[in-house]
Amino acid sequence: METDVVHVRPARPKDASALAEVYAEAWRGAYRGIIPHLSLERMVARRGERWWKAALAERRPLLVLDFDGAASGYVTYGRCRSGRAPFQGEIFELYLHPVYQGLGLGEKLFERARQRLFDLRLRGLMVWALTDNDSACAFYLSLGGKPVAEGAERFGDISLRKIAFAWS
Repeated sequence: METDVVHVRPARPKDASALAEVYAEAWRGAYRGIIPHLSLERMVARRGERWWKAALAERRPLLVLDFDGAASGYVTYGRCRSGRAPFQGEIFELYLHPVYQGLGLGEKLFERARQRLFDLRLRGLMVWALTDNDSACAFYLSLGGKPVAEGAERFGDISLRKIAFAWS
């Protein structure tokens, strides 16, 4: 019997520690030099193992990329927060531990979340990315996302531009 070494599955309570590490490493890798250092480190500190245990206890829609038994990435999703018709679904976060980036695994997470949103009858999908995060913007463009809106996000004393990508 053959089993996949890499697969996407619902998160489990025992994933909290691994998810805290994925979050910290992915955020530092993605946002170092974009989000001011102090703001970035505060955000990382707030999302430690305790935060993840609470999030998993609330049973938020969260899928993990399981690499040989360990959570190595995650995606959160749900009803679109902006209410921008015709986009009913949203991917809130999609992050991989830096070791697993660039291998096509992010696409695997994205597609599974997209399927879950479809199963929930949420048609159309949006995801936001900071415009200075070139790799995230390139990733969503490579998946066929179309820029549909712009906004801003505050981090400490600065405001950073963000862009929404959408799929019908």
